[in-house]
Amino acid sequence: MTRAITSTLLSSEAGGPVKRTVLPSGLRVLSQSVPGFRSVTFGVWVGVGSRDEPVHLSGATHFLEHLLFKGTERRDALEISASLDAVGGEMNAFTGKEYTCYYARVLDSDLPLAVDVICDMITSATLTEEDIESERDVIDEEIAMHADETSDHIHDLFAEQLWGETPLGRSITGTPESVAGLTPRQVRGWYRRRYLPENIVVSVAGNVEHSDVLRLVRKAFERHWVTGEATPSPVRRGTARRVPTYGGVEVHHRDVEQAHLVLGMPGLVRNDERRYTAGVLHGIVGGGMSSRLFQEVREKRGLAYSVFTFGAAYADSGMVGVYAGCLPKKAPEVLEVVRAELANIANGTITPDELLRGKGQMRGSVVMGLEDTGAKMTRIAKAELVYGELPTVDEILARIDAVTLDDVAELAAELYAGNQTLTVMGPFDDKSVFTV
Repeated sequence: MTRAITSTLLSSEAGGPVKRTVLPSGLRVLSQSVPGFRSVTFGVWVGVGSRDEPVHLSGATHFLEHLLFKGTERRDALEISASLDAVGGEMNAFTGKEYTCYYARVLDSDLPLAVDVICDMITSATLTEEDIESERDVIDEEIAMHADETSDHIHDLFAEQLWGETPLGRSITGTPESVAGLTPRQVRGWYRRRYLPENIVVSVAGNVEHSDVLRLVRKAFERHWVTGEATPSPVRRGTARRVPTYGGVEVHHRDVEQAHLVLGMPGLVRNDERRYTAGVLHGIVGGGMSSRLFQEVREKRGLAYSVFTFGAAYADSGMVGVYAGCLPKKAPEVLEVVRAELANIANGTITPDELLRGKGQMRGSVVMGLEDTGAKMTRIAKAELVYGELPTVDEILARIDAVTLDDVAELAAELYAGNQTLTVMGPFDDKSVFTV
């Protein structure tokens, strides 16, 4: 590759324009022009997440996400945050299991500043030993705070139980022990090996022109990176073998007023063609106030305040689950009712009316979820980095509409008959009341 190559992924008529340019360095730049907006969301997505870490580097990706805000060759931590605050902008970052994202939302006229600040962080973080040691304490506080949020922490415990001693089973933040063991040399090495142009996708949505975005990104990245030739990293397709999952029951004693239960099973991988069927099924089972579980567990029986379904899909594994929060004395009955309802659904009891409601819920979620520049920026970035396709909104709606009652029934029978994993947290001394 000797020159930048630009293509149009979606035309104006198809919901765009969405344009994509691959620079000689392998850096990919995508933009979606939304002329009616006065804001712009700019994101830099790095193709590295917690599942890429070997055991001895557990938590390194999340650690780096924090450290990039601590200072660069041109700015200290205060200058990084103050630069966006001064123009009313928002800036943040997050780490997932398969990617890391840094983003800013600003007025369209302030896009040059957002590009300069975030790209400066990505390319020239100083990662001083002093910053590494001070941020280590901050991450320990974050881990402790998350553990105190029992309704969130239960999901981490469930993932550990479901996927066991695999990268997907480990917490994104790492543990206090693994974070304490990360040396400055290891952190800097992880940064040098992973934060490379061929492993990065730049995504912008809002009142922008692709040519302007390209000019700003070139200038920001070329300040530090020699733009030699490289091949863009392929979309992560997964391996021929699925990541193994494990069943069983784990009860975590915690002196809290509310019990937390997560019951889950293996789910679909990310690019499974049945993912739209799974979305409709989610709405029917536990995605809203009219869902089976909400009506049966909360409305009819008053057993729990909160009950819902959730799921996650990765390149080579997936899961579906049900969460319920209730009084500890009601936990065994809640579990019994949830299991009975899942069994009913797996036996083909979904009605045509439920199918229509499930489709409608998913359609509304898709359309309304894309009505801000941050969501649009995320959509085109994930299309490039993890999905390998960018369907139009109309194509997505058509795929939802094509889901049949038989499709949903077959998938429900497959998923809910899977090996169950149960994670419970609460003030329980007798664990024998919880079984699979």
